[in-house]
Amino acid sequence: MGTKSNKVVFKPYIQNQIQLLPPSLDELVDTKHPCRIVNEVIEKIDIRPINRKYKGGGASSYHPRLLLKVLVYGYLTNTYSSRKLEEQVKQNIYFMWLCGMKMPDHNTINRFRSEKLSGILKEIFSQIVLLLAEEGIVSLKEAVYTDGTKIESVANKYTFVWGKSVKTSKDRIKVQLDELWKYAQGIAADELKDTTPAYFEQINAEKIKETVAHIEKALEDKPVSKKVKQKLTYAKKNWPANLERYDEQEKKLAGRNSYSKTDEDATFMRMKEDHMLNGQLKPAYNWQISTQDQFILNYSLHQTTNDFGTLASHLDQYEALYKQKPAAIVADAGYGSDENYSLLKEKEIEAYIKYNYFDKEQKDGIKAFSNDTLYYNQQQNCLVCPMGQTMAHIGDHTRTTATGYKQTVSRYRAANCHGCPMRGVCHSGKGNRIAEVNHQLRKHKQEAKERLNTEQGIKYRKQRPVDVEPVFAQIKHNHGFRRFLLKGLTKTEVEIGLLSIAHNLRKWEA
Repeated sequence: MGTKSNKVVFKPYIQNQIQLLPPSLDELVDTKHPCRIVNEVIEKIDIRPINRKYKGGGASSYHPRLLLKVLVYGYLTNTYSSRKLEEQVKQNIYFMWLCGMKMPDHNTINRFRSEKLSGILKEIFSQIVLLLAEEGIVSLKEAVYTDGTKIESVANKYTFVWGKSVKTSKDRIKVQLDELWKYAQGIAADELKDTTPAYFEQINAEKIKETVAHIEKALEDKPVSKKVKQKLTYAKKNWPANLERYDEQEKKLAGRNSYSKTDEDATFMRMKEDHMLNGQLKPAYNWQISTQDQFILNYSLHQTTNDFGTLASHLDQYEALYKQKPAAIVADAGYGSDENYSLLKEKEIEAYIKYNYFDKEQKDGIKAFSNDTLYYNQQQNCLVCPMGQTMAHIGDHTRTTATGYKQTVSRYRAANCHGCPMRGVCHSGKGNRIAEVNHQLRKHKQEAKERLNTEQGIKYRKQRPVDVEPVFAQIKHNHGFRRFLLKGLTKTEVEIGLLSIAHNLRKWEA
């Protein structure tokens, strides 16, 4: 019986071997490799929107289709830096295959991303979604699942400007200028007659200069305290320039509560960064997506911290891209507002959107004694309190949201709460209870509750967390994109466009 040999055998290997005919790159790329999906899809789409960005003349340029392939495949493989992409096109066989051995440098790649794709990448993205629809993978007419996440800006988190601080500083100048004027009037009233009004509601740099000059002239040869002289000197030297700076900052804020000095489009938002969900305020953007079967059908970027204020423009972009509307929108309570319910009803889109306390109501029931539980008698336009007492209508007032939407709120007051056995749990304030009710929102919430509890509504509610939320988890956690590389709203929007295209192609290939 023979013995088994223990001799170790290695495959033939010759260091620095030279082949007469080196292998083709095509032979080295697997037929099902993701780079082939990128190549196939980018070859199918119409890139004329990009071509129109080129002026012509001068030296020849790298083909936009080639650069688009490099960027999309880069974002698909977690290579986001233009310098890393430059390395890849020289070293990575898959990038080399996509580029046909062309080697664009990082400046070329970055200029293409920042300039050529700005404002038109969404047209490219929509073409890819339409290809998915043609394949029957997604449907643009069915329900979509909408959610948002915050992505940190590349800006310095310590270079902030706060809207409240700007307003406080402007108001302080107004108050101090008014005090100086009143002081001067007390000493030299005749000299200030028929000059500047005594109250400075609207001021500007020129008005400050003019007013301080009037005060200085009036106080000449008058017994003025040293403190007032110092204040006038400081006001003359600093207030006009300060006010111009505050006005410029308010323009940049454009209604926001903050912005970063190193990325003026970024707004400070609270980031959920750790397991306790108590992250810091950092400059960031609000990224909204609508998905179906975890494919991104629409994306948009916003400077607002809340989600409910983004839905209108997000939906407008969907309609502009595909010339049609989804049958339904499914979203969490962050989108449940009177404005959004009204908008979707007007557009005839089914709103499977929760409102605040919907989940709590499902678990614990409606909170006793809340305004929503009070019975409303429409004929008499009155509420009925838990003890059966009529609460008379005492007036309406209108509220205007940050987006300009007007809400009518009705007020009702109980006739007599004194001695009521339920007062302790019903009403803890002084006097008789006053309840404020937005009847339109109340109706919307009742309709939403009924819709969400239908068989279809329950199905959508179960599907939403496993449809849209994993998309953000894939991009932020599995693929490590937690911070933008570029500054400004238009450039960061290009980045989320590339992320969205890469995500869809990654799922398509899978």
